Amino acid sequence: MPEQPSASELSDRVLAHPSVVRLHGGAFGEITSLFPGYRVVGVRWPDDETVEIGVVLRLDQPVRTTVAELRDALTEELVGDIRVDVQVSDVETADDSPESA
Repeated sequence: MPEQPSASELSDRVLAHPSVVRLHGGAFGEITSLFPGYRVVGVRWPDDETVEIGVVLRLDQPVRTTVAELRDALTEELVGDIRVDVQVSDVETADDSPESA
């Protein structure tokens, strides 16, 4: 069995998706992995059956498509049969970008 990826590896993979603006810790910061001296916001692995990911997405394609792509990438390449729950905490449109202000 391959070694379990770290929360940082999962974070890096999620942030590499072009529709992900940033990771998000959820309404109360509950989607966070805590380690001595640092934390990984937006990734939580509470047990051996589920990985939780919190994201803010760019609306450049349907949200369902992005969520499916994230879930597939993590499942196929990193976590195997473990369920991946993706929570979309917010979305940004082109009107939300600093360049449009």
